[in-house]
Amino acid sequence: MTAATEIYDDFVIRHLPPSDQWPEFQLDEFAYPERLNAAVDLLDKAVADGEGDRVAIRNDAGETSYVTLKDRSDRIARVLVEQEGLKPGNRVMLCGPNSAMLITAWFGILKAGGVVVALMPMLRKAEVLAVAAKAQVSHAIVDSRCTEQASAIGACQIGSAIFFHGDEGTGPLEARMAKAAPDFLPVQTGRDDPAIIAFTSGTTGVPKGTVHFHRDLLIPADTFAAMVLRPPLGASWSATPPLAFTFGLGALILFPFRFRGTSVTLSDTSASGVLNSIDRHRTSILFTAPTSYKAMLATGLAAHDLSSLKICVSAGEHLPSETWQAWHDATGLRIVNGIGATELMHIFISASNDDIRVGSTGRAVPGYTACVLSNEGEVLREGEGRLAVKGPTGCRYLDDARQESYVVDGWNVTGDTYRLDREGYFWYVARADDMIISSGYNIAPPDVETALSTHRAVAECAVIGVPDEARGQIVKAFVVLAADATPHELLKQELQDHVKASIAPYKYPRAIEFVKSLPRTATGKLQRHLLRGASPQTPKSY
Repeated sequence: MTAATEIYDDFVIRHLPPSDQWPEFQLDEFAYPERLNAAVDLLDKAVADGEGDRVAIRNDAGETSYVTLKDRSDRIARVLVEQEGLKPGNRVMLCGPNSAMLITAWFGILKAGGVVVALMPMLRKAEVLAVAAKAQVSHAIVDSRCTEQASAIGACQIGSAIFFHGDEGTGPLEARMAKAAPDFLPVQTGRDDPAIIAFTSGTTGVPKGTVHFHRDLLIPADTFAAMVLRPPLGASWSATPPLAFTFGLGALILFPFRFRGTSVTLSDTSASGVLNSIDRHRTSILFTAPTSYKAMLATGLAAHDLSSLKICVSAGEHLPSETWQAWHDATGLRIVNGIGATELMHIFISASNDDIRVGSTGRAVPGYTACVLSNEGEVLREGEGRLAVKGPTGCRYLDDARQESYVVDGWNVTGDTYRLDREGYFWYVARADDMIISSGYNIAPPDVETALSTHRAVAECAVIGVPDEARGQIVKAFVVLAADATPHELLKQELQDHVKASIAPYKYPRAIEFVKSLPRTATGKLQRHLLRGASPQTPKSY
């Protein structure tokens, strides 16, 4: 592949997988121009079309118009290029809670020709270092409220790090923006130039960076959003996931700006915080995980005016039929279920309105082809097997041997087990690997095991996911103690605090069981299925 732009820094292009390991792309219906900068298409064109007075972003700190957002993102691009020496193709780490400034910086990076590497604001130092090393990050824009990530930036030896402070306008970046000239001329990137590297964790816990081009950012808006959601122009969109998740990126940037709407960012993503925001900011479209819908129902909807809400979308984990029905009974709204993947940018199976079958994830989104594969790799017309997808987006891991296992015979094989019925509806069965999905977050057991094993009281440990009514799954750890350690409840709390301090807090084990040994094969391999209680050989507890 040759990029359309003469990129000064071709690191990402050089570290894409060989073309024979790419999935089969279906692009005939998506004839984007050769020269394409997604930031221009999503934002600048709206201003050029006379939409500058529209509200682009709204939150508790205030409102930002399209023309103001364009001006501020232009100034950030100038700071990056003229003051910080950013060259097209450089990777820029972006970290912070969802905010107007975070969105502004995202647009500014793309306008400057940079490649966005967004991080969840709760990642710990070791996790930040791993991503920075993998992507060879050269610049960073970080919310100074993310204190641990900010300190990690120094250890990363990133050449340029600029800090802002939420939406208060008091950070160093804001001061430099005020002095920068307006009207930056965006870099004329190509449709097949890298735009973002979205990181996801696999079962090994080693971060995988998925590269998406500028055209890939528009495709979810022109497929799932346009053809399944069919949103009205000018709608207000809100979401609980961070922008580092492509689920959140679509809901808070790609879709609102493709349809000339408003992005509503949340400072409080708790059930009450989401409900208060819908009421206060008149949210039209909401994206969140099933556990959030369930939590909002438990909190109580009667005290809030939800009349503005027209579309509700769920992804990130299986949506139980009971939650769907309870939400419908309480609001009259049918939750749009869906499955997406970082590797494919966004949702590729879904259904809305009368096409919804309660309990089903839906059918392939227009533009995509989906099937289930037998263990032998045969495409099944119906039945149960491994979910496989082809479409206009697909997996391109950054310098990662796991590309070969994710892409099989041109299919993106997601690692999920599904049942396909004769009407073309897909029904979730289970994860095909050991990934734990808790409240919509993917948690790789080795991440937690590594953190636990650094505690002096732990001799060895193993982690699995166990069912939980509120979160779908929770992390459970089986711990073999060191010879001089004594099992007790206070030690469990100490181990939980230790994990929270080592890695992102949502990964900590909510259940811990002390055991005398772990089940292993003769060659020493851990037998996780025995930990799940599938055999009487489950390890004995103290």
